[in-house]
Amino acid sequence: MKLVERWRSYLTEWWLRFRCPSEFLCDNCRYDHPSACPHGLRPNAVKCPDYRPN
Repeated sequence: MKLVERWRSYLTEWWLRFRCPSEFLCDNCRYDHPSACPHGLRPNAVKCPDYRPN
């Protein structure tokens, strides 16, 4: 089971890097606005559960 979780994590990170090639996810996220994003990591988030590409 741990192997499946590791692959899922790897593929998720790969997909995010493919869809969002910049260093930070916020640069290409549709919620990249202070009133739309409640996370404190904005605007320099590298991982985000609410990330949605533009």
